[in-house]
Amino acid sequence: MEESPTYVQPRLPYANNALEPAISALTVDYHYGKHEKAYIDNLNHLIKGTEYADMELEDIIRESDGALFNNASQAWNHIFYFFSFSPDGGGEPDGELRKAIDLQFGSFEQFKKDFEEAGTKIFGSGWVWLSRDQDGKLFISQKSNAGNPLTDGLTPLLVFDVWEHAYYLDYQNRRAEALHKLWDIVDWDVVSSRF
Repeated sequence: MEESPTYVQPRLPYANNALEPAISALTVDYHYGKHEKAYIDNLNHLIKGTEYADMELEDIIRESDGALFNNASQAWNHIFYFFSFSPDGGGEPDGELRKAIDLQFGSFEQFKKDFEEAGTKIFGSGWVWLSRDQDGKLFISQKSNAGNPLTDGLTPLLVFDVWEHAYYLDYQNRRAEALHKLWDIVDWDVVSSRF
């Protein structure tokens, strides 16, 4: 009997076409169905028989480097990304997260502008993150390749993917437009629960 892998790709809580028109079914099929699956498969292969085999994924990200870090972080980043969205998403956050956004960025509209600009300006592949520190202070950060704020001791709240495979089938080279459309599907209840 073959043993099951340590990490299993979770099923999305919505249909592959449910995020259209912001993200097409074709992009979900390739991005989550193929890219994310490959990261998880690679991660399971790399940790087999090592000290990392029984670790939580977040701890692997904090403690590893090289190929292991890249695959572990990309596996985590993609799950975090796709589970930040909902076909019923959009709108604006409320509660404590909204207060923190207004306090630090001046307004929700200014936060969105700053976040999109940070994502647009990343050279090459990467991620733009909204995170908080232990005191609740918010940070927008640009991370190249598989970068993750967990390695900085921060708690991630929201991420937009700026790897070309995240948007190229739908938007070609129009990264700024792709990022702007994601606000229509952000599940602010999920993001607020992370805060």
